[in-house]
Amino acid sequence: MQKSPSNIGLFVAALVIGCWATSITLLMQWHFSFSNPLVYVLMLVQMHLYTGLFITAHDAMHGTVSPDKGLNNFVGYLSTFLYASFWYPQLYTKHHKHHSHVHTHEDPDYHQGSFFAWYVQFIRNYLSIWQIVVMAVVFNILKIWIPQPNLIMFWVAPSLLSTLQLFYFGTYQPHKGEHNNQHFARSQRRNHLAAFFSCYFFGYHYEHHESPGVPWWRLWKVVKSNPR
Repeated sequence: MQKSPSNIGLFVAALVIGCWATSITLLMQWHFSFSNPLVYVLMLVQMHLYTGLFITAHDAMHGTVSPDKGLNNFVGYLSTFLYASFWYPQLYTKHHKHHSHVHTHEDPDYHQGSFFAWYVQFIRNYLSIWQIVVMAVVFNILKIWIPQPNLIMFWVAPSLLSTLQLFYFGTYQPHKGEHNNQHFARSQRRNHLAAFFSCYFFGYHYEHHESPGVPWWRLWKVVKSNPR
């Protein structure tokens, strides 16, 4: 794990988590109609914020949230739990195994198959019975006070869609097929606006593997200085 030289990453992490918390709190109180197109727009916004939670946890795995190791890891634990009741140490181990054994049979993120088969393998590799039980318990407790449609549209659906977003832009597109570089990775076409909205610059994946100690919010600068 790298070590962040400043607490700017902590501010960014707090901003992402705060936006997610504010959004989901307000959406849980919204009396909406399924015929309202704004419902689906806000569901996608919430999906993007869920992805932000995971990307924040990912930064923690690389030690780029805070120079204080305890605080850095706390953000990792909190972000992964809020995302989908993930156990941070398990994700930490698997993610660093991905970096150490990228594009091999020992890489937990790699699969030689179609998009759908790879996605199923990706989910099976990270999802546990423990998570499902915890989330089911939380769902059934929350629905005592929160309408079930709100929970489904703004809590369940966005987190599930977020796994597709993360998988497609952060695993499948960068690592599929053959590669002629040491990281077995490619980056999406240089467009910083599209890169942010697609997956918090995580589509600049070659640069991430080349410089894993660079947080997501600075990846675009690495790309800018890389004459590819």
